[in-house]
Amino acid sequence: MALTTPQQTIFDDPARFRVVAAGRRFGKTYLSMYEIARIARFPNKRIFYVAPTYRMGKQIIWEDLKQQLSDRKWVKRINESDLTITLVNNSRISVRSADNFDSMRGVSLDFIVLDECAFMDREVWTEVLRPTLSDRQGGALFITTPKGFNWVYDMWTYAKTADTWSAFQYTTIEGGNVTPEEVESARHDLDLKTFQQEYEASFENAGHIIYHSFDIEHNVKSYTDDIPKILHLGCDFNINPVSGVIGVKTRTGMHIIDEIVISDSNTDELAQEVVRRYPGYTIVAYPDPAGAQRKTSAVGRTDHSILQQYGFEIKAHRRHTAVNDRINAVNKMYCDAAGERRLFIDPRCRKTIECVTKHQYKEGTRVPDKESGYDHQNDAVGYLIDYLYPIRRPHDQTENQPTIWGVY
Repeated sequence: MALTTPQQTIFDDPARFRVVAAGRRFGKTYLSMYEIARIARFPNKRIFYVAPTYRMGKQIIWEDLKQQLSDRKWVKRINESDLTITLVNNSRISVRSADNFDSMRGVSLDFIVLDECAFMDREVWTEVLRPTLSDRQGGALFITTPKGFNWVYDMWTYAKTADTWSAFQYTTIEGGNVTPEEVESARHDLDLKTFQQEYEASFENAGHIIYHSFDIEHNVKSYTDDIPKILHLGCDFNINPVSGVIGVKTRTGMHIIDEIVISDSNTDELAQEVVRRYPGYTIVAYPDPAGAQRKTSAVGRTDHSILQQYGFEIKAHRRHTAVNDRINAVNKMYCDAAGERRLFIDPRCRKTIECVTKHQYKEGTRVPDKESGYDHQNDAVGYLIDYLYPIRRPHDQTENQPTIWGVY
């Protein structure tokens, strides 16, 4: 049976590591068998198919894999207890489980399929399986139904921009194995979050994501123009980490071209890093308004005055804008009601992208979660956007006049 068009697209991609988010009944297992056979047709290859549990591995692929390889007269020996098939060309295919990942240490592999990897621990890949590919320069296929914003989402996001990696996302309908009528029936049987995850291969956590207008496909793009001499710095005066973003004004809005994240640091080090990266540039800073009063040393230096001492121009409101207004201003720039996007992030700003996609409200509230650590980069972006592109309200001109500090 031929591969479907989406399956063939994945199969033909030459990247060493491929991450696939796919809806239910996409045909993940069938594609996995094709991938395994492609590698195993060469002599002396070592291949693992890894499922979340032993039972899943045996139920999902073992019988079909044996049948397909036996029909082609490739099989030399089958070890039922070890779930290993040895082929006539001395290649070996083993079905393994992530719930016993220590047993996979120390082997040397040419290829791995991690099926439903969103339901495995990150360490299965990072600590055990990735090292097994090093000496043979092996590859891997990660293929799964999403499970929120866990490590597979990080991997999928990374794969979209990294060399030797690629990322795919296909719904159940696009897989071509389930009728539209059945999918529509499931839509009525399941809650929205479950349907989006299981049938639309969505990483979204409906109702809790703060920056819901952000779309990684549309808001993440490389900045390719010349860097202007005036740069815009959004910064959050946290100690661990000190956070900042560097933006440039575009014809329609703002493009974040760089990020600064320094652990166990301070405002001096943030400013020093900006000057080191961009010597000779004019820096306009949009800091946390509270930094005008907060003293950071015994001699009375404030966060704002420190930035001034490095030659930065300070632009900040006299007091904080309402948090929801600041969030709405950023969401409006990511995508407004007319579908226009005016705020973009360069793909090298990986921490900022991670924060904007993962930052959520506390359960049942509209209070941003401050415990996750995803707030700092978003606050840095927020102070910048809120000053330059605020949500306009009638009282803005009288109650929240900005403070503008000239170049020191």
